[in-house]
Amino acid sequence: MDCKNALTEANNDMDHAIELIRERGQAIAAKRSDREASEGCVLAAVKDGFGVIVAVKCETDFVAQNADFIALTQQVLDKAMETKAESKEALLSLKIGDRTIEEMITDRSGISGEKMELGFYETINGGSAVEYIHPGNMLASIVAFKEESVDHQVGRDIAMQVAAMSPIALNRDEVSEEVREKELEVGREKARQEGKPEKMLDRIAEGRLNKFFQESTLMEQSFIKDGKETVTDYCKANNVTPVAMCRITLNEE
Repeated sequence: MDCKNALTEANNDMDHAIELIRERGQAIAAKRSDREASEGCVLAAVKDGFGVIVAVKCETDFVAQNADFIALTQQVLDKAMETKAESKEALLSLKIGDRTIEEMITDRSGISGEKMELGFYETINGGSAVEYIHPGNMLASIVAFKEESVDHQVGRDIAMQVAAMSPIALNRDEVSEEVREKELEVGREKARQEGKPEKMLDRIAEGRLNKFFQESTLMEQSFIKDGKETVTDYCKANNVTPVAMCRITLNEE
């Protein structure tokens, strides 16, 4: 009906009707700019050690599950893989046909009547990389490896680990000093509230910091497929060395 009305308004001038539809999309996007876009589609891809995750966001899961919306996200992902765009802003400015990606998202907003935006864009590099997309297209992760070739199932297992357990860093050496100090202070305060002697607070806090590393860094986490071994154990057994990771989710956590 939108197309029919636009053609009527444009006196059957196809090009003018298309512009009317696009202008409507821009008006809807502007009108709904303050709305929250918390649903969407997250997709990932890798090739020759380079990986990309993109998330195009919308307002409802009804639109997020629409085939045309998923296809739009796939187009954005394909362009990102083709160009290796350096930033989200650079990706939005790239053209697919005669429209920029930003314009294509606005056009789709006009069709759906919902706010849409390129919510996230992450890239990763390594000797090789393996992606994992969780069913439902709301969560994806990629792990890059030092080795130029890794067994796909092994790589996927580790990418699934990142998706499921959301580590904050590869290992404890990559955890910032700010996070360390915050965790130590939390540990001291908790011990203090438990009535522990003041002279024991630092030692107790260090112990809790170690536990934090075991729960929150990839290589020290218990492997999700076998809780008797760590991710480090699994990697050593399969001769792989993770060097980078990224994870994007639209799920509330």
